[in-house]
Amino acid sequence: MMIWLKNGLAPFIRLSFLSLDPFMKFKPMPLCLLLCMGMLAPSVSGAAVPEAFLQGFAGIVQKVGPTVVNVTVTGKKPSSRKLPPGPFEGPPRPPGRPPGSPGMSAGSGVIINEQGFILTNNHVIENAGEITVTLHDQREFPATIVGTDPKTDLGVIKIEPDGETLPTIAWGTYEDIHVGDMVLALGSPFGLRSSVTLGIISALGRGSVGITEYEDFIQTDAAINPGNSGGALVNMKGELVGINTAIFSRTGGSEGVGFAIAVSIAKNIAESLMESGKVVRGWMGVAIQELTPALAKSFHLPEGRRGGVLISEVREQGPAAEAGIQRGDVILTYGGVEVKDVNHLRNIVARTKVGKEVNMTVLRDGMEKGLTITLGERPSDEVLARRGAPGIPPSSIQSPDNVLGGMIVEALTDEKRKQFKLSQQLEGVVVAKVESGSAAQTAGVHAGDVIQEISRQEIKNLDDYQRIANQIPKGEMVVLLLNRRGNNLFIAVNPE
Repeated sequence: MMIWLKNGLAPFIRLSFLSLDPFMKFKPMPLCLLLCMGMLAPSVSGAAVPEAFLQGFAGIVQKVGPTVVNVTVTGKKPSSRKLPPGPFEGPPRPPGRPPGSPGMSAGSGVIINEQGFILTNNHVIENAGEITVTLHDQREFPATIVGTDPKTDLGVIKIEPDGETLPTIAWGTYEDIHVGDMVLALGSPFGLRSSVTLGIISALGRGSVGITEYEDFIQTDAAINPGNSGGALVNMKGELVGINTAIFSRTGGSEGVGFAIAVSIAKNIAESLMESGKVVRGWMGVAIQELTPALAKSFHLPEGRRGGVLISEVREQGPAAEAGIQRGDVILTYGGVEVKDVNHLRNIVARTKVGKEVNMTVLRDGMEKGLTITLGERPSDEVLARRGAPGIPPSSIQSPDNVLGGMIVEALTDEKRKQFKLSQQLEGVVVAKVESGSAAQTAGVHAGDVIQEISRQEIKNLDDYQRIANQIPKGEMVVLLLNRRGNNLFIAVNPE
């Protein structure tokens, strides 16, 4: 049965009830409806319905509700923020009511300090003209931006509550949350203030989603819609475990796949922004990449061992270089914690206090080695992008009769550097063409890549490339160290 409401916001709200159809075919009913109808009772065997379902969630909402606010931004300029390709929803505009003045948007926030500090999403307040915060009791206050961090899509704003002590939300502990835990999402979906939805934690540690640079998302099926951005995701104790940020949607509405920035990131960022207005991150001075099965075998990772991150570049005079870390090392543990993947290592390094000594375990030539690194402060993106050295005279060579035979490589001339936007400091040979269907193409080698190593042997010019490439037996796999648009990565090229 479908019921359409026809007043106010109603044209945009559809209530759908699932029960028996005319042909007596059963359709699933929400658990809460089954409970209310008395059709489901706690199991006598001990596998009972969670107690929270029987008691309701009013106590949690009464505790947390006053800490969740509505954030309205006017005079907002167009954002440069880009969501990844695909059905992701980001900065909202409430449908179902007049659009308001140009550049107007709305979102949510969470009071984290009794003096009026509020945590929200960066994309909610980015390029804001004026910010207005509406509290749970409908009082409105102007807000100022304390600091933002686009790399995690978080920001802190502040209101002046006239000497009043505001209610604050309690921080949860990331280690205490698990997939399957029930959660509530609070915020202002579609501009409807003080809304609450229920769901579970569908997954933890979601990274490589492409929404932000530093990602540790909680995935939930609690309904999250445009306007929920910056709102609270809380556990059954009423503790903040995440900041609602984005939804995966083909329709623009909730489809049961929402993402919240985990408390493991949100708390550190919030505290740093409140303290200094900026975020200071730990930095190793390395480029890292995931270990594919082929690379894991090439770098002698023990069979059956999972995790680990491959070092593809060590920055000169950086913390890693001073600690003795080398290109080709595989980081197995960091600070006593097993490294899962690139996203995991990037996050825990970023959260490490600058100047702290951290013990690490790396795999080098099949042997584990313990190292100690003293973390530095991550430089700005502009500093990291700077590069500089002379070109190499042009030349050409004949392709070898092995897995590298499907590539045409050339010297790094000034013309090639300009064509492929390569730095003058870079040494190696540039891939001019990759034949369709070749082993190199299958492995992911692209025209414009600069080959710096072949199976851990350094390539500085065409003579090096020809000498080393021709020594590779036909049918043998090789590992190339490439520089692609300024970033180093290893690629394993398997025989066809």
